[in-house]
Amino acid sequence: MNNWDPTRINVLYLPPATEFRPVDRRKYTWTQSKTTGESYLSIGYHHDFNVIQEEYRDEVLAEWIPQLGQYVLSGKIFISDESFDEKYAQIRFLIFQREARHALSAMIYGDRTFFSNYPWLLDSPIYIHFQSNYKEYNKMIYYETPRQYLNKAMQLIGT
Repeated sequence: MNNWDPTRINVLYLPPATEFRPVDRRKYTWTQSKTTGESYLSIGYHHDFNVIQEEYRDEVLAEWIPQLGQYVLSGKIFISDESFDEKYAQIRFLIFQREARHALSAMIYGDRTFFSNYPWLLDSPIYIHFQSNYKEYNKMIYYETPRQYLNKAMQLIGT
């Protein structure tokens, strides 16, 4: 996140979603341009499958899920299936384990108006499921709370 620039996020709300709704099952689709490094964030009632490039599969998907009396930001990242060898799966896992923080920062900062309306979500846990056919890369990892990402982003832009 050292060279992450919050101003390089392009946010698209997929109607009927807005900055204020939905809360339950609010979905995020994050992708990044290979050439410009710009982040693209779609927010809606469904994931934005139009921006997912099947040949790369480097998107991060997340959604707000009510769970045991609180909300959890639950994400998933595709690592591998039977068409990937184990070495390639390992490389993807290591890259995405690092890049997940970048994607989460873009999601949280890009949807900051939503959080100003639902500040209690700032302390909700974030879990990312790395999906792989190899057991050692198929795991769920805790990634703190939205508050940490929003605070870091605000520090970066000096507010």
